Amino acid sequence: MNVECQAIRVPTGVQDYRPALHGGIAAIELRADGVRRVGLDVDRHELERRIVLAYTGAPRNSGTNNWEITKRHIDGDRHIFDCFERIRDTAATMRAALQCGDWEEVGRQIAAEWETRKRLAPGVTTPAIDVLIARASAAGATAAKVCGAGGGGCLFCYGPPQAHSAIAAALADGGARLLDYHVETEGLRLG
Repeated sequence: MNVECQAIRVPTGVQDYRPALHGGIAAIELRADGVRRVGLDVDRHELERRIVLAYTGAPRNSGTNNWEITKRHIDGDRHIFDCFERIRDTAATMRAALQCGDWEEVGRQIAAEWETRKRLAPGVTTPAIDVLIARASAAGATAAKVCGAGGGGCLFCYGPPQAHSAIAAALADGGARLLDYHVETEGLRLG
């Protein structure tokens, strides 16, 4: 994070690096005394069966979206504070749902987070993203959201295992590029 911040000369987030560094499924606690990673006991195979990941075809626009959101936060915009609080609360509920394997609640929380995230800045979603999400929903997805700050990039779709193939086909037919992925369990290894 610090290397990226120095290289691109803008503030960067702490959340992007921990999954790759540590692997597994975890919560990231942003605390006054530092950032803490807490591994979660989640059946990764059950989770993977419910996720379809695709590239939208447009690069994400994180710099513009993040700057607008950060500036509004610094300026004391109560709307942004409210959205951040809702996202925080959704993350806590999501963590509990993941830990007890309540897959339907996981979907509800992903959908709730996306509705709140779209309220942060107009560039978080685009008409193309909205079309892809509508296609995934029509195919059985119970939730979908862009990864990161949005505006493009990757689309994360979630639904019951029996709808996985239909969701993937709907996204591909809509012009998205399906991404083969698995939850990394080991993280970074130097050797």
